[in-house]
Amino acid sequence: MIGCIEEGKALIRHILRTGLLGMLLALAGSLWAEQEPGSPEQAPRAEAQSEIEKGPVISQFRENWILGELRALRQDMMEYRNQMNLLVTDRELEVADKAMGYATNTVTYFFYLIAGAASILALVGWSTIRDLKDNVRVYAEKEMARLTSEYESRLADLERELRRKSLSIAENQEEIERTNDIHSLWLKATKEPSAQAKIELYDRILELRPDDPEALAWKADAALELGEQRWALSLCDRVLEVDEENSHALYQRACAWSGLGEIENALTDLAAAIQTSETLRSHARSEEMFEPLRELPRFLELVGSDEDSGFSA
Repeated sequence: MIGCIEEGKALIRHILRTGLLGMLLALAGSLWAEQEPGSPEQAPRAEAQSEIEKGPVISQFRENWILGELRALRQDMMEYRNQMNLLVTDRELEVADKAMGYATNTVTYFFYLIAGAASILALVGWSTIRDLKDNVRVYAEKEMARLTSEYESRLADLERELRRKSLSIAENQEEIERTNDIHSLWLKATKEPSAQAKIELYDRILELRPDDPEALAWKADAALELGEQRWALSLCDRVLEVDEENSHALYQRACAWSGLGEIENALTDLAAAIQTSETLRSHARSEEMFEPLRELPRFLELVGSDEDSGFSA
């Protein structure tokens, strides 16, 4: 705004200087022409000689008019300058007033903000910035302690879970290795012709898996091959303590009872074995241990005859 006003003032000064210079040049030319009437270039005509003689009166009038116009123009310029100075002064005062008002409002709002913050701190209970810092530090320490304890408990649980899974994996690995060893021993036992060697293999199986009912039952079978009916009876009793309906153990115990001459016990165990597993009926017909029972009606009723089995088949 102030720059535009300065440019207007400069333009007005230029216009006034140009107009005044033109008027002065015109006035000087007319005066010079009046003072040199005898020059050949500007010799007046004969018929205009009377008007030239009246020149001083007209020149005086023109000079007064020009001076009046100059005086009026100067007064206008002075009034314009005064108005422009007044306008610029008013604008400058207005700008200064706005700047002072802005600065005053800024400082006032700043102090209001400080006072509000101090009031809030006083209401909350923190009288100073140090109290605020201490409270923040205490809160941060409590939060860090809580998070640390929480993650420590989680890590402990995770560690226990990993340890348990590691133990489970190790146990499963050992069980797999044990199962492979037992399987290989079972294969060897099936291919071994000697009963004593079979008993040794079954003992190794029982070392890997104690109280295995199948191993005990087949060990009783090998003991019967060696003529150890009492031993076979004891082994079958161990199996039946765990599994009362083990058909193989019942069958082997029936064979042991038959070898010991206990006919009733042998027929009872044979009936229980056949009731549990029907396939043992055909084995009982050709079993050598049941030679003392072959003529008994109950035995024949239990095992039947070969013709009956062929007819039923």
